[in-house]
Amino acid sequence: MVNDDKKKVVVVAESGRGRVLPVTYELIGAAEEIGCLGSWPVQAVVLGDQAEKMAQEISRAAGWPVIAGVNRHLDAYNGELYKEILSRLLPELKPAFVCLAHTSRGWDYGPGLAVRLGAACITGVEKINRTDQGLSMTRSMFGGKITADVVSKAGTTVLTIQPGAFKARVSDHARRPQVEVRRFDVEPRSSKYLGMKKAKESDALLNQAEVVVAAGRGVGKPENLALIRRLAALFPKAAVAGSRPVCDAGWLEYKRQVGQTGATVSPRLYLACGISGASQHTMGMRDSGFIVAVSTDPNAAIFNLADVGIVEDLTTFIPILIAELEKA
Repeated sequence: MVNDDKKKVVVVAESGRGRVLPVTYELIGAAEEIGCLGSWPVQAVVLGDQAEKMAQEISRAAGWPVIAGVNRHLDAYNGELYKEILSRLLPELKPAFVCLAHTSRGWDYGPGLAVRLGAACITGVEKINRTDQGLSMTRSMFGGKITADVVSKAGTTVLTIQPGAFKARVSDHARRPQVEVRRFDVEPRSSKYLGMKKAKESDALLNQAEVVVAAGRGVGKPENLALIRRLAALFPKAAVAGSRPVCDAGWLEYKRQVGQTGATVSPRLYLACGISGASQHTMGMRDSGFIVAVSTDPNAAIFNLADVGIVEDLTTFIPILIAELEKA
């Protein structure tokens, strides 16, 4: 991408029920990094029926100018309205990059927004580097087995930033907010918000556990979860967890899922059993103190994150480990 002093890096804040969600400040970290590498100023946008209040909070914390896009129908997220409002607002800001969160919301409206803007779209960005060809975005592919470095040649690029990949950043000193309020009288035409059903509270033990023993698709069959439970039982303050495929199969309850659409944990010890290491899972456990991975696949992505890796069938290794722990 050719640098243009008139262009900006624009962050679209993630919010819910009138509150700024924490991932917004991770987007701030990513946008500041892009801005420094490309010498672009940073601008933030927040949409909602209470957008002005949230814009004040973001601007005060980040020290950036923020546009509050107010719409009375955005008391809850609506992808149709996000695409409509942002496709009107963003062109006048001349963004080099538009940073969204790589969440269910960002997946929903990000690609469609890119189409409306005539922009490129790079999803799941985990790292940013400067190269001779421009800024390179690193993302995982094929379930985390490989990573790809992608350079955009478009004038504007929509990025979805992987939660947990960039440190949240706020200003050391609260600043006087710089907020511009814009009201958009746009009605949803193709969709209607009917309400939200709250899921059951997740198991508090999972978040509080000092040891987490997690099962992935590699456990093979639900009967092998007995080994996982036996191993977890040998540790104080331990919990059993699972990857999404295990929970989707009904082998474990969803409240035990770790990853992007589950819980985020940071135990002292994380035992990954039969887990491939897809980024959707690792983003929920990458801050664990010590990671041990067991997999029959020597090229499994989980080994890139593990402190100790064991290439072995878990039905062979775990009984041996249990026996040694019982002796100790």
